[in-house]
Formats: sequence, C-alpha cells, structure tokens
Amino acid sequence: MPTTSASLLERIKSGSDRPAWDRFVELYTPLLLGWCQRFGLSDADAADFTQDVFVVLVQHLPQFQYDASRSFRAWLKTVLTNTWRKHHRKASRLPAATGDPNLAPDSDPAELLDAAEHRNYLVRRALAIVRVDFEEKTWKACWEFVVNERPAAEVAAELGMSENAVYLAKSRILRHLRIELDGLLE
Repeated sequence: MPTTSASLLERIKSGSDRPAWDRFVELYTPLLLGWCQRFGLSDADAADFTQDVFVVLVQHLPQFQYDASRSFRAWLKTVLTNTWRKHHRKASRLPAATGDPNLAPDSDPAELLDAAEHRNYLVRRALAIVRVDFEEKTWKACWEFVVNERPAAEVAAELGMSENAVYLAKSRILRHLRIELDGLLE
C-alpha cells in the first residue's frame, strides 16, 4: 500500500528513499512545468527551470517540517517563486543580448499560481498514479459509477460483476485516492 502524502514527504526528507523521490517527481513535475509555462517560458526553458526547482527542493526538503495545519502547496509555491526571482536577478545581470526575453521583470509568479488549479491538478495526477494499482475492470467500475454517475446495477451488468463489487471498487479506489492526497490538498 503506498504511503500517505504526509509520510511521502517524510520519506523524501531522509534523502535515501529513491522510490519516494520518484513518486514526488512524478506527481509534481507536470505541475511545475505548467507553472513555468504560465510564466512565459518555452517548453525547453520550463524543463530547465523545473530542474532548478527540484535542485532547490533537494537542498531544502531535509529541513522542511510538515505541519498538517499549514499548506505544503504554499511552501512549494514559495520555493518556486524564490527560485524564479533568483533566476530573474541572475538573468538581469547578463548583457541584454544574452538575457532571457521571456522573463518578465514585473511579473510575480505567486499571483499566477491558483489554488483551484493546483487542487484539480493534484487530483488528476493522483488519479493517474493510483490507476495502475487497480485492475482495469475495478477502475472502470468505479469510474463509471462515480464520475459518469451511472447506476451501480447498470455498471455491474455491463462489466459482468455483482453490484456489491461495484460499490467495493468505488470504496477501495476512493480510499486509496484519499490516502495518496492526504496532506496535499489544503
């Protein structure tokens, strides 16, 4: 059973748990790339900048103290924003011909990072990540019942399973999703 998100953060802090770090990178790379693109960076520059953010995270996560009453997203946003500002200051010291034209000097990255967008992103990524932990039939039963709001009896008949199995699929997948997202959704 995958660890909770709060424990995932704790496992990452140790620096020796490669699967935990891989899970974290898998979860957050697309989000960071999307935020970077909202800053106006090209795909290649966004990928480079995302790597810069991960370098900072490797350096700072060992000191990070997870607090369920505070927002991990806010801390991540602070790391991203500070890395952006540091990158911008560094780029502004370069001669104009070599500076990055995509870096807008007056833009504040914190204003671009919307909470609802972050929540939707995390849920979509967590769904994609946990999907591989379930058989296709179980996943489809839950999806049809919960997302497409089809009656359990109809889904059961279509998939050749009992109605109770549809309810169990829903329960197992949603419990797994809640565990995966624990502490990440503020």
